[in-house]
Amino acid sequence: MAEEVSYVDVATSIAVDNVQALAAVVTDVPPRYLRPEVAADPVAPPNQTSLPIVDLRRLIDASSHREEAAKLHDALSHWGFFQLINHQVPDDLIEQLKSDMADYFKLPLEEKKSFAQLPDGLQGYGQAFVVSEDQKLDWADMHFVITRPVHQRNMRFWPTRPPSFRGTLERYSVEAKRVASILLAVMAESLEVAEEELMEAFEGMPQGIRMNYYPPCRESGKVVGLSPHTDGASSLTLLLQANDVNGLQVKHEGLWVPVEPLPGAFIVNAGDILEILTNGNYKSGEHRAMINPNKERLSIATFLFAKDDGQIGPLPGIMKGGKENFITWSYKEYQKSFYTSKLDGASILEKMKIN
Repeated sequence: MAEEVSYVDVATSIAVDNVQALAAVVTDVPPRYLRPEVAADPVAPPNQTSLPIVDLRRLIDASSHREEAAKLHDALSHWGFFQLINHQVPDDLIEQLKSDMADYFKLPLEEKKSFAQLPDGLQGYGQAFVVSEDQKLDWADMHFVITRPVHQRNMRFWPTRPPSFRGTLERYSVEAKRVASILLAVMAESLEVAEEELMEAFEGMPQGIRMNYYPPCRESGKVVGLSPHTDGASSLTLLLQANDVNGLQVKHEGLWVPVEPLPGAFIVNAGDILEILTNGNYKSGEHRAMINPNKERLSIATFLFAKDDGQIGPLPGIMKGGKENFITWSYKEYQKSFYTSKLDGASILEKMKIN
């Protein structure tokens, strides 16, 4: 039987300099990384606004389920983001993942390059969404792998050092699947759609993990770690802060809100696919990553994708005779549009909106 290939394995991104190595030697930021518009963007005052908080333990407790489900529904309806506490992913697994990831990015550049992206794919070590030679660049490196379904894994891109890393990623991918499954079930209930209908869009729970490394930059106010965007390829994203350096900012009511991650929490956000499936009831939250002038930042994002042979459009159970706000594409068409574009706000959502 021929191996199944996701579109992510045939998408391309133009190769650019390794930012971790660049940051270690340059004194002036190269022009392609300068983002003068950053300084003009309005940022919410510190501690004035914060993400909603959802407690997974209360979600699965019958006595508190209704109240906590309402919090989740409200957070996704108005923010597209929330912090998830008491998710019950073992602390030792999270700490091992953080440690393995930090050790991996400390490896010599040539060793990391042994897991480099190939010219016709996005898995591995390198960059993403670089589609032109004159495009402005993000101050970050990344390593991306498909983790589920298992038969779509390409172990050529799974780091072998530190030796525990592959096992850690495997265990973590199982836990992330568990958490995502619980959250989807609660969403279906809140939206009054059959759980089977929503879950069918994610048959096999396709999943990818991206590890992000943001080097420090003395001119941090002039660069961006990750350009403003919504998660176009994802339905649901679980972000884990991997060290004590913050940088995530979420767009809310016209302001960029700096996120202060709670210890051990996941930062959860809806992606474009979830907004489309729910016909706009849940919002795909725009966000960006900023840079620290003195310290590196590490994070790990787990993405829930849709099934490869599915359709991306409002679910019939959501519509119930109402007006559709988005067109329907095959997931293949959808992926092609997303993976051949640079990160740019909610660009794919705009393409699919029915005016």
